[in-house]
Parts: sequence; structure tokens; C-alpha cells
Amino acid sequence: MAVSVLGMARNIADGLKDGLAGAGVRSAARGLRRLLDADFVALADLSGHAVWAPDEPPFYEDANALVERVLHSENREGRSPLVAVPLHVDHELAGVLVVAGASRRAAVREASTWVVESVERGRLAASAEQAAQAELRALRAEISPHFVYNALTVIAALVSSEPDRSRELMLDFADYIRYSLAKHGEYTTVADEFHAIETYLALQRAVLGDRLQVQVRVAPEVLAVALPYLVLQPLVENAVRHGIEPRAGTGHVQVRGEAEGNDCVISVEDDGLGMDPALAESILAGRGGVDSVGLANVDRRLRSVYGPWYGLVVETAVGEGTRVVVRIPRFQPGVMPG
Repeated sequence: MAVSVLGMARNIADGLKDGLAGAGVRSAARGLRRLLDADFVALADLSGHAVWAPDEPPFYEDANALVERVLHSENREGRSPLVAVPLHVDHELAGVLVVAGASRRAAVREASTWVVESVERGRLAASAEQAAQAELRALRAEISPHFVYNALTVIAALVSSEPDRSRELMLDFADYIRYSLAKHGEYTTVADEFHAIETYLALQRAVLGDRLQVQVRVAPEVLAVALPYLVLQPLVENAVRHGIEPRAGTGHVQVRGEAEGNDCVISVEDDGLGMDPALAESILAGRGGVDSVGLANVDRRLRSVYGPWYGLVVETAVGEGTRVVVRIPRFQPGVMPG
């Protein structure tokens, strides 16, 4: 019996994840009817439109008038066997629950509480999805105009003297822009992220010349591992922009991906300027200023997807370069490239 009740409660919550006007409301009403052992149950949104289970009852007009009174008074209306109770979500009226039958008052009250909590959870999930999309938009917006200008200037300069190389770099630039700005699913693969990294580094080598030396190594067994889109590329861009570009002489960037047991470990290391470890900690906490938003953004997204044990590890010191390590599970339920 307990298992059956839990199953019904889960189905009700699923039906209400899009709110009282969503596509799953009828399924939620059916579940509530079974849970309360009622004759009829309806859920109405703020418009007053009621969705009934099993069907509209013969006393539909009376029930509809009851819903209208609740929407105006925001109080419980009617008496057994036909009652209507207001549903307050986030302290605001969101709809009405109507119950017809010999259901106990306490049971109706608990059912209304469950409906409210289910709608609130759905709103939180939607807000989290919107926040994740906003963070992706923030990463895309970080494409450096300075880098774009320099890359196009170098490509233009090579059109006459080295047309083949100019064409290759223009294709690399198109790939870089397409991957960074195009609409993607929430997840991609290590292989796609490494391709984006290699494209970006090819353009930076053209801009910086011998000042930038790179080494990219990835083990074949992790190429198909799924991970959040646009996670690794910002780390490499940070290594070049903040580690190598400001320093004099030649700088090195190493990117490695390998399997360690059930985990995929990816590191981005540069021998650039480095930073105070306290500053790195501040950056990961989101207090590093607009030039450092990428690291905090990536760290939050990783922890959101994989849990608090994951995220970025930054090893650095002033004058000693910086190493950023990403550790993710090679297999994670629900994380699939799309």
C-alpha cells in the first residue's frame, strides 16, 4: 500500500512540473482522485478553467461557481461532499483544488499542500534550467573582440603571401565561431570539446607565432565521455589570455585528457604568470571580476551536474604558472550528448 501511495505521489508531482496549466494536469488530477478515494477531483488555474478526473461531473456548473468564489476570496469554499480550496504557490494564489466525495478534511488539506509543493518544485527546476542557459550565454559573450580582431588581421595578411594557410585559418575561425555561438544541446563530448580547443589554439598560434607552444594529448578511451557543453574551451582561453599573452618570451600550454578508474581527468596547464592562490580561490567563488567569470561559471555548472565533490581544482602561484584540473565521471545518468 505504501509503495502504491508513493508511486501515485510521484506521478502527481510529475504531472504538475509544468504548473497548473501544463499538459500533465489531467494526469495529476487522476492521481489525486485515487489518492483521496474521491468521486471527482479538479485542478483549476487562475483563469478558472478546471480539469476534471474522471470527466466533468453533472454538478459542473455549481463546481465552476465554487472555483470562481475561491479565486475571489482566496479562502476555502463549499462543504462536504463538494469543497474547493485555494492553492497558494510562493505565497501567491495560483489555482484551486476541487474535491467531490466523502474525503476527510485533513486529507484534502494534505493533498492541497502536496499540489503546492509539486508546483513549487517544478518552478525551481525551470529556474535552474533558465540559470544554466544564462550561464552558457555568458560564456558565449566572453569571446574576446581583441582575439577576433587579431585573428582576422593575421588571416587577411596571409591572403596574398600564403593563400593556402590563410584558407585553413579561415576555416578554423569559422569552426571556432560556429562551436562557440551556435545552439547546442546541454551536453557534448570530450572529442568535440578537444576539437574546439585545437581550433582555438591554431588561431592563437597564428596570432602569437613562436611565443605560444602547445601540446594536446587525449586518450582514446575518454573521447566519447559526455560533459556539459563549453566547459574545456574557456579554461584554455584563460590559460592563453591571462597566462601566456601578458608574459615576455615563449609560453607553453599543455592540455591532457585521460581515464583514471571510473573518472575522466582533464588538465589545462600553462607556464605563464600564475597568481596568488587566494586570488584563485576568490575567482572560483565568483568574486574575481568580469575578466574571470568563465572559471566560476564552469565550476558552478560542473558541481550542479555532478555534485559538490566535482568541479575545478586550480593549482597556481605567482610566477609559477597555473594548472586547472577537471575531474568528471566517465558515465553519469542523464548526461548524454545531444
